[in-house]
Amino acid sequence: MIKKIFIGLGVLLGVVVLIVAGLFGYSLLFPKSPPTTTAFSDQGLEINVTYSQPSKRGRVIFGEEKDGALQPYGVYWRLGANAPTEITFSKNISFAGKSVNAGTYRMYAVPGATAFEVYLNSDIGGFSGAQEPDHTKDILKVDIPVTLLPSSTEKFVIAFASEGSAINMDMTWDMVSLRVPLAIQ
Repeated sequence: MIKKIFIGLGVLLGVVVLIVAGLFGYSLLFPKSPPTTTAFSDQGLEINVTYSQPSKRGRVIFGEEKDGALQPYGVYWRLGANAPTEITFSKNISFAGKSVNAGTYRMYAVPGATAFEVYLNSDIGGFSGAQEPDHTKDILKVDIPVTLLPSSTEKFVIAFASEGSAINMDMTWDMVSLRVPLAIQ
């Protein structure tokens, strides 16, 4: 009788382990905020951005904390989801008018109603984008004005566009668009 109880418990435990492993595997294969990369290449300049792409899914994205905003004004945001957003420049550039050496940086923001503070930081690596970076390793901060869009964008997108010798990095989500001007130095 005890042998049958242990066999039953073993089978039950096996089923629970399979269910948990299946759910974990599903979330890895089909994450709600999938990892993505966007790249730009022109005039010998290579720019790569790796980030996770969250979706709006009916939520209030930017706004006041009291209104239930997913990303409240004045609070650190990793510019995506899951892991920290990283940007790599193959050449020295001007990032919204400020000099940045070639290399890889963590990019994050502090949203505001009329402008976002966008930061580059040398604290790279690691998985926990929810954890703020070491702010003593910030290499620059720029204020980028908010452009309100006429319609909502479901997924957070970082994209590049060139206009002659000018390069723009556009970050768009919900009703907000930010344009960061870049230039080769």
